[in-house]
Amino acid sequence: MKGALIFLAVFIIVLLATIAYPDLPPGKQIYNALNVPTSDYPVLGIQLTTLIDAIFNGIIYGIVVWIIYTIADRATRKKPQLQPSKKS
Repeated sequence: MKGALIFLAVFIIVLLATIAYPDLPPGKQIYNALNVPTSDYPVLGIQLTTLIDAIFNGIIYGIVVWIIYTIADRATRKKPQLQPSKKS
């Protein structure tokens, strides 16, 4: 559950950052690699191309941070120790 919240928070932050700074990698490179024509069509006042780049960036950075969080969480989690059995 925490991992999903981490992903969502990073996705929204990177989405907004990419809208403010559209050349943030790798969104633009992924969009160009797909050979999709650029469009000046505005969606809520934002160029469609910029919005797609922002979504790509949000997904990529969100997954990367989520994986790092998951690995760090599992590495720091304490393992339950087995108690030795008592012999009578």
